[in-house]
Amino acid sequence: MEQKAHQFNPGNQRWLQVLGISMPLCLSYLPIGVACGILLHAAGMNFVLTFLISILVFSGGAQFILASLLVSDAPISSIFMTLFFLELRYALLGSSLSKYFRSSTQGFVLLFSASMNDENYAVNYLKFATDKKWTPRDALLVEHYSLISWAGGNLLGGLIGSAVTIDLEIVDFALTALFIYMIVMQMRSHLSLIICLTSAVLALFFLTLTKSTLGLIIATLIASLIGFAIENWARKHSKDPWVLKKLFRPAITRHTVEDRQLINEQAKQEQEAAAAEAAPLSQEDEEK
Repeated sequence: MEQKAHQFNPGNQRWLQVLGISMPLCLSYLPIGVACGILLHAAGMNFVLTFLISILVFSGGAQFILASLLVSDAPISSIFMTLFFLELRYALLGSSLSKYFRSSTQGFVLLFSASMNDENYAVNYLKFATDKKWTPRDALLVEHYSLISWAGGNLLGGLIGSAVTIDLEIVDFALTALFIYMIVMQMRSHLSLIICLTSAVLALFFLTLTKSTLGLIIATLIASLIGFAIENWARKHSKDPWVLKKLFRPAITRHTVEDRQLINEQAKQEQEAAAAEAAPLSQEDEEK
C-alpha cells in the first residue's frame, strides 16, 4: 500500500496527500450533487444560479430545502428563516474546531468557515484529533476539494436537468427521503427520539395554526428549547449515571478521540504511580 502511494505521489507533496484523504468524500458528493443540480434546475434556476448556489450555500440539506420551497412558492422571508435556522448548527461545529485555529488570522478563519459543512467537518475533526501533523491549511484543502466536487456535481445536474424533463413532485419526495435518513442517523439516544416525536407533533399543530412554513420554524425552536431544558435538568438533578447513559447517548460515543487518549494517559500515570509506591514496600519486605 505504501509503495502504491509512493508511486502516486513520488514527491510526497502535501496537497496530493490531502487529496487522497478527502477523495472518498469527494466521490460521495458527485451523485448527490448531480441530483441536487437536477432538482434546482427543475425548480427554475438556470446554469449560472445553480453554480452560485452550490458555491455560496454549499449545503445539501439547505439546497434541497431551497428547491422544495421554490416549487411551493414559499415567501422569501420563510425561505430565509428556514435556511438560517437549518445552518445555525455550523456555529456549534465551528466552535469545536476553534482551538486548532488560535494562531490563524481572522481572514483565514472566515475563508474556512465559509466552506465548512457536516462531512468535511467530520473529516477535519478526526484528523485534528488523531494526527499531530494535520494543519489548518490541510483542513482548508479538504473543504476546497469537497466544494469543487459538490459544485461540479451541481453543474452536471443542471446540464442534465436542461436536457430532460423532471416531474416537480419528485422534489418533495427527495426532500422527505433526505430528512428521514438524517433523522434515522441521529437516533442515538432516547432523548433524540423524544424530541423528534415532540417536534413532529408541534410541527403539525403550528402548520395548522399558521397555515405557512413559519410553523415549522416555531416548532423547531420550541422542540430545541424543550430538549435543552430536559438535558440541563437531568444533568443537574440526576445522581444516577445510568439515567444519563440511557437518556442521552451510548457510552461508546460519550467521549471524543481526544477524551479517550486523555483517559488512557491518566490510567497509565496511575499505574506507574501505583508501581512506584509498591516498589519501596517490596524492598522493605526483602530486608525484613
